[in-house]
Amino acid sequence: MGETARVSAVVWTAAGSLLAWLWLLLGQGFFWRTDVRLPRRREPDVWPPVCVVVPARDEAAVLPEALPSLLGQDYPGRAEVFLVDDGSTDGTGELARELARRHGGLPLTVVSPGEPPAGWTGKLWAVRHGIALARARGPEYLLLTDADIAHGPDSLRELVAAAGSGGFDVVSQMARLRVESLWERLVVPAFVYFFAQLYPFRRIGRRGTRTAAAAGGCVLLRADAAVRARIPDAIRHAVIDDVALARAVKSAGGRVWLGLADRVDSVRPYPQLHDLWRMVSRSAYAQLRHNPLLLAGTVSGLALVYLVPPAALAAGVAAGSTAAAVAGGLAWLIMAGTYAPMLRYYRQPWWQAPLLPFTAFLYLLMTVDSAVQHYRGRGAAWKGRTYARPQAVPDEG
Repeated sequence: MGETARVSAVVWTAAGSLLAWLWLLLGQGFFWRTDVRLPRRREPDVWPPVCVVVPARDEAAVLPEALPSLLGQDYPGRAEVFLVDDGSTDGTGELARELARRHGGLPLTVVSPGEPPAGWTGKLWAVRHGIALARARGPEYLLLTDADIAHGPDSLRELVAAAGSGGFDVVSQMARLRVESLWERLVVPAFVYFFAQLYPFRRIGRRGTRTAAAAGGCVLLRADAAVRARIPDAIRHAVIDDVALARAVKSAGGRVWLGLADRVDSVRPYPQLHDLWRMVSRSAYAQLRHNPLLLAGTVSGLALVYLVPPAALAAGVAAGSTAAAVAGGLAWLIMAGTYAPMLRYYRQPWWQAPLLPFTAFLYLLMTVDSAVQHYRGRGAAWKGRTYARPQAVPDEG
């Protein structure tokens, strides 16, 4: 009797996981598709002025590869770059000036705002300083991009054309992250896959939806929309600042578009698991609004959706339960099938798709570790700063 009850519990749990995957496959904005790229666009008759704002803290290692790509933008209108040196100790500011002297291109201004006051994250304080300087030039658009992002020569041109043609106040591209080390290949595509699952790209650009997100490495923002949404002051606490920015713009009546990039790439290496672990865990609990109930629900959800399918398949085979094995196997198959397009986008082999449960287990541990660090008072530690209680991103609802 006890064995029958255990098998029945496995069957029902596997069936629940399968139903969850059927809903994710068909009802979550087709998040798994990777064909959301820059929308159709036409070039304007007159190219609007643009200011590029780059917050940078201790970025000397990546700046030689990223900054020249911005300075070398083939943009027909007026454009200039403001690099805001956020208290670097590795010579980031001087290196930026040297790169500008060496490569030429768009005008570069390097400034430093000093330490952020209470209530501000360092990055957003730097962005605020850069936007304030940029506004004196009267730009129509602001490109907010990170110091580790390399842009194709026509990146700015394409972003501006897409924003103008589609009437978008924010056009953001999810930069293609580096996938060279073993751990990068295993973890990075899943990071983007999970992000798209939370914020389906197709829903973000659709009128009348509440879903809003952006990717902080590449955000083209209409200057007047930034004023209406009080960017960045309205989100000054946010550690997950890109999603918070998109929410603020959309709440102020703006339109937001987010998709995958073709020639916007992150050059920052994450060679070891520790590096990727820190990247995820520093903000995971902030995403859950530092709420223990949301943490428990997230852990349970990850287990049901990602860990149950292979476990149910194995348990069903061991116990001779066809129902459990079939339900678990089908759920695992759907999971792998939805992950395959992201692996293809990252030029990774298809056989990595069945490994997603293992990667999801790593993310589960990272999320729990993020909460543990928060309650130890370490919060979101990043480059020598710790934000113990950053403002979380509002719930999707």
